[in-house]
Amino acid sequence: MKKKIIDRIRGKLIVSCQALPDEPLHSSYIMSRMAYAAMLGGAGGIRANTVEDIMEIKKTVDLPIIGIIKKVYPGLCENLYITPTVKEVDQLVECGVDIIALDATSRPRPDGKTLDEMFSVIRRKYPDQLFMADCSNFEEGIHAEKLGFDFVGTTLAGYTDYTAGTKLPDIPLMKKLVENLSTPVIAEGGIWSPEQLKAAMDVGVTAAVVGSAITRPMEITKYFIKGLR
Repeated sequence: MKKKIIDRIRGKLIVSCQALPDEPLHSSYIMSRMAYAAMLGGAGGIRANTVEDIMEIKKTVDLPIIGIIKKVYPGLCENLYITPTVKEVDQLVECGVDIIALDATSRPRPDGKTLDEMFSVIRRKYPDQLFMADCSNFEEGIHAEKLGFDFVGTTLAGYTDYTAGTKLPDIPLMKKLVENLSTPVIAEGGIWSPEQLKAAMDVGVTAAVVGSAITRPMEITKYFIKGLR
């Protein structure tokens, strides 16, 4: 299964189709149409948030899906919210998503488990499920491979306290991970142009995720307005 998924996404653009509750396009139906448009445009995969969105997207596209559940536990490590506990993993497995991505940073988790403890549980529970580590730096990527993640992503570079201010996309991090890991690396985070996408691909990543620059019109508008200032 892993080889089949890798072959399908290798060298491809994965489009992240997400809209949070406070965003204008928050709707499972709208996200399914976004995913369909991305597929027609040539995307090789989709990244999606919530079981509801994933189920709607699966009705419209036949592409590998990286699934996450963004869940904030008030008062409990609120900065760690990408598939933060085993509960969210259970829900994603139930909906049959191809790859499950989760925060693989060194930060504490809302249920008190360390990343090592959580991954040990979910790997035993779901031995055939593919898992992607959303990392913020090189050390986390190395650790994720040692734990047994199937993919390592640069998703959280610049989004942790200890990587704040990192220039995105973090091409040097992508290159360093590719050179030091045998695990497939997925580029993600801050890719806003075709040139940046190609730069990421050129360092040897397996695939690359682009989200805001394609599927978040409010953020795209802000990006252009910023260019006027």
